[in-house]
Amino acid sequence: MRRNYKVSIIGSGNVGGLIALRIAESKMADTLLVDIKEGLALGKTLDLEDSLSVAGLDSKVEGTTDISKIKDSDVVVITAGFIRSANKTREELLKINAEIIRNISKDLKKYTPLAKVIVVTNPVDVLTYLLIRETEFLPKKVFGMGVSLDSARFSNLIAKELNISTKDINSTVIGPHGEKMIPLPRFTMIRGVCLDEFLEGDRIKDLVRGVIQRGAQIISLLGNQSAYFGPSQAILEIIKIIIKDEKRVVYLSSYLNGEYGVKDLCIGVPCRLGREGIEEIIELDLNEEEREAFLKSANYIKEQCNNTAI
Repeated sequence: MRRNYKVSIIGSGNVGGLIALRIAESKMADTLLVDIKEGLALGKTLDLEDSLSVAGLDSKVEGTTDISKIKDSDVVVITAGFIRSANKTREELLKINAEIIRNISKDLKKYTPLAKVIVVTNPVDVLTYLLIRETEFLPKKVFGMGVSLDSARFSNLIAKELNISTKDINSTVIGPHGEKMIPLPRFTMIRGVCLDEFLEGDRIKDLVRGVIQRGAQIISLLGNQSAYFGPSQAILEIIKIIIKDEKRVVYLSSYLNGEYGVKDLCIGVPCRLGREGIEEIIELDLNEEEREAFLKSANYIKEQCNNTAI
């Protein structure tokens, strides 16, 4: 009989702790929380165990400062790093968080070289690329949460506008995770019907601006915190697809090697995901305007990598 799946979360802040709770409540895997801050991962684990006891759940959760315990993980989620605050952009975080990712990469190579790795730390597209470079893992096994959350946010805004269920909406957002994302109304469907059949162009533009500004809006309201309910749920969905080998299409920051005319870069695109990681990069038939915007955003990511000597 196969052992239980194991998911390790490196970083026990709001996002990491809530991911651990969601996994434990789903009963999909054993969960390990790791944090360099003494007591943080263990303290959250003890509280989480009490929560599970109230719910009558027996999921296994462990908290530690010992990074070596990530050994034999099926999936590793990286949320460690400084969070984006109201007076910081994702780009300003890059130099600090890049060093954190470099250090974590050494531990991944040493203790869990076969795991699928999900990067959440921002700026996620650049740091996903950095982790692939530092670990030399197969690119299909390393990807960033990125636009999977942005696509869900787009669906949420559309659902509120039309007073319908998000279940009926298949939104498409590609490009970087951040203000340079590219929502694609032309590929956004409501029960198979294009969005522009339901809304006028100006209203669609408002929704596009809304999803682009969503993360910054949340940060401005929370102050020195960034979103965590949405990201943690997005990560749970990605983990579920991997563990259950669902082979579903999900939007991820993925390594491109010629797809979309982009090479040696990580950026948000639709992918077919399964137990072994990314099985296929799905190339949308972009028109000239969409392709130009995508290539421009890819160049922006490349500049970030070059400026940080990645």
